[in-house]
Amino acid sequence: MAQISASAVKDLRDKTSAGMMDCKKALEACGGDCEKAVAWLREKGLSKAAKKAGRATSEGVIGSYIHSNGKIAVLVEIKCETDFVARSDKFQEFARNVAMQVAATNPLCVSPEGIPADVLEKEKAIFMAQTKAEGKPDNIAEKIVEGRIKKFYKEVCLMEQAFIKDDKLTIQTLLNDLVATLGENIQVGRFVRMQLGEEA
Repeated sequence: MAQISASAVKDLRDKTSAGMMDCKKALEACGGDCEKAVAWLREKGLSKAAKKAGRATSEGVIGSYIHSNGKIAVLVEIKCETDFVARSDKFQEFARNVAMQVAATNPLCVSPEGIPADVLEKEKAIFMAQTKAEGKPDNIAEKIVEGRIKKFYKEVCLMEQAFIKDDKLTIQTLLNDLVATLGENIQVGRFVRMQLGEEA
């Protein structure tokens, strides 16, 4: 087993905000490779996030963002389990980042479950018509439509979108990482985006 130096553990901790013992374990599991250790911690975070998902979220903050031109404003509800976590810098930063994401990308809803059924049916019908027009047989058309619906989710669902500050991450990944770091169930609730001159 590779000898893991204290400075390597500290570097990984600075990068990920994971606990010292978790960082040491990750580096040991990945033979001292820092990049692999980051991925290892992220995977562990996903399983931790899944375990915490059922716990009640009665605390949190309303994050806000107003664009520099003063013409776009966003309020977003981010929920957690305790006031202590709600006041932490990482939680507050996540709320700001999500509000900024909503301002920049104007999503339709938080997650795929929030897409109105009629909107989804309409999109499916459009994709099916396009696929048929391309001359694809029915069995292949179904699969193509499925792929295009997934792409549609990435455009209109906040949690599925690529993060505007780092397109290798989605908002869901950011959330999972935060859950792993802070150790609580955290959820994105509702959001409101206003743009000057747009009808509500």
